[in-house]
Amino acid sequence: MVDATGHDAEVVMVAARKNPDLGLKVPGEKSAYASVAEDLVIKYTGRVMEGLYVTGMAVAAVYGLPRMGPIFGSMIMSGKRVAELIINDLRNR
Repeated sequence: MVDATGHDAEVVMVAARKNPDLGLKVPGEKSAYASVAEDLVIKYTGRVMEGLYVTGMAVAAVYGLPRMGPIFGSMIMSGKRVAELIINDLRNR
């Protein structure tokens, strides 16, 4: 499953709320800092736990990163990265 629900990271939030044993915490995103957030969103895109990945602004919410602001190039790059990671994980099963 991929959480690409944006600023609220709804999928991860539901998993954290309904399954406290998972130990998932969603601190929420920080204030806008686009020049830093672009790289961080791409860097942290990936698997949160087995079978659950996070991409786009949901990454900022899950990891407490700054939000993007008016720059969105990393949204495309984050989506591409999560797809590549999932393909790689499926190949290595």
